[in-house]
Amino acid sequence: MSWLSIPSVLQLIVGLGLLNVWLLRPKSPTGYRGGEARSLREEFEVYGLPGFAFYVVGGLKILAGVILIAGVWVSLPVQLAAGVVAALMVGALIMHVKVGDPAKKSVPAVVMLVLSLAIVFLS
Repeated sequence: MSWLSIPSVLQLIVGLGLLNVWLLRPKSPTGYRGGEARSLREEFEVYGLPGFAFYVVGGLKILAGVILIAGVWVSLPVQLAAGVVAALMVGALIMHVKVGDPAKKSVPAVVMLVLSLAIVFLS
């Protein structure tokens, strides 16, 4: 697979996006965090999720991000990784609805869901 293919470019976008949020900016406030949360950990608290969920979801997203990025050059289960990301984004959308967030806060989850599904179907 050429790294310039559409699925490969999408893999890089989704993978780098996940790693950015979970490794570089987990404590940074953004306009997209659920409720009034100012960090990823606070966001999970706002959603009423148990403490271990932060680590499970974070681990899955980091692993999926690495697989998606490395999968551009190495044969890895990118469809599975993208499917996991898509499922997690559906969960994120449900959490935003649960806490009554305005639609604007769901935009990143919607974009990642669409890109992840595109990877699944185009790969």
